[in-house]
Amino acid sequence: MTNTPSNTRPRPRIRPSSALPSSRLSTAGASALYIGALLGPSLLLLPGLAARAAGPASLLTWLALLALSGLIAVVFCALGTRLGSAGGVAGYTAAGLGARAGRAAAWCFLAGVVAGAPVVCLIGGSYAAAAVGADGTAAVRAGLVLLVLVLAVRLLGVRTGAGLQLVLVSALVGLVLFAVLGAAPAARAAHWTPFLPHGWRGVGQAAPPLMFAFVGWEAAASLTTRLRDPRRQLRRVVLIAFAVTSLLCLGLAAATVAVLGPGAGGSVPLADLMRAAIGGRGPLLAAGAALVLTLAATNTYLTGAAALLDALLPSGTAAGRRGSLIVLAATVLTGVPLFALVGTGALTTSQLVAVPTALFLTVYLTCTAAAVRVLDGAPRLAAAVSCPAVLALLLGTGWPVLAAAAVALAAATFDRTGDRPSPTHSAAGQEGSPAGGV
Repeated sequence: MTNTPSNTRPRPRIRPSSALPSSRLSTAGASALYIGALLGPSLLLLPGLAARAAGPASLLTWLALLALSGLIAVVFCALGTRLGSAGGVAGYTAAGLGARAGRAAAWCFLAGVVAGAPVVCLIGGSYAAAAVGADGTAAVRAGLVLLVLVLAVRLLGVRTGAGLQLVLVSALVGLVLFAVLGAAPAARAAHWTPFLPHGWRGVGQAAPPLMFAFVGWEAAASLTTRLRDPRRQLRRVVLIAFAVTSLLCLGLAAATVAVLGPGAGGSVPLADLMRAAIGGRGPLLAAGAALVLTLAATNTYLTGAAALLDALLPSGTAAGRRGSLIVLAATVLTGVPLFALVGTGALTTSQLVAVPTALFLTVYLTCTAAAVRVLDGAPRLAAAVSCPAVLALLLGTGWPVLAAAAVALAAATFDRTGDRPSPTHSAAGQEGSPAGGV
């Protein structure tokens, strides 16, 4: 079997777009954008969830997932270099597995963005509640208020540009570095024992939710048309982004355990680290940053989701504000029940995170499976190794895997639009997910 996708699978037709960026990025500029696609508000929550599940051994989970994300980065770098940006994750999947699988990947990505919005808002709500000493119920209420604010902003048509996104990500990076370095004197060696309080099972249970922090590698698709020399630059960009995100994630995870000790399993680890660094003002500063990040990031994701929906549906079906209204309605129908379940205790924070994580993992599963068919050499080996690992993580999310399977099967089976173009690059370029871009 040849490794040339055009000989094995028909390339998806791409809807022309006038929104493709004409400017060319330097390696440094592209690296900044890529890091922005990988980092987001999820970094404010996940170190605590991991420490709660696995204790100090959660650092092993971080290391394992960083290794896996490195392989996934290699895969998307190769896909972006070989296939370009056309269709994003839908185009990559369709190139190796066919148009039906491509549709499934696109709709799972869209559903992941919609389901991820309540998660991001709950993160902001948790930090707001912690700043005033309120309980978990107040966090859910604050998160619901944030979601309403985001929906109102989207109804008004307010957009957050790439420049603002980079500023916010820079603020997040600065805040994490300040918290980690400032709280370092409070670290205690005793906090690392017992190292495996919940055994190896805890290490495994921490992995699926943590994968929410590593969604964003597919942003390579949106960079290929903006680089001066994609074949040469994209590898460097991916390497720089991987190095920076690895250092930040490991630094925050290690500080969470070393400084907070038995209290490391909370839902606001960065606020707790800021308190250790500068006292009572720390949680207020962390809450302010979390609220701004939540509002801006969620608005960005829903904007991208509306553009992706516009590309998925037939011309005219979701034109103009209609696509945005459909996404907002879906967010309400998804978010309100999820918040209600969390508020009543029927759904834990880890389970809430697992819902969008399962959808994004489904996308990564289809992309890595397709990559095995269309790539060769080291990238193909990376895809062959990462594909079963992603499948294991997907199955580890629990019942949310059923929701992901339902979305994928429905998208692949029911196609009222017939032979439809794949999503444009302009939509794919906004695939800022609530993990990565979050």
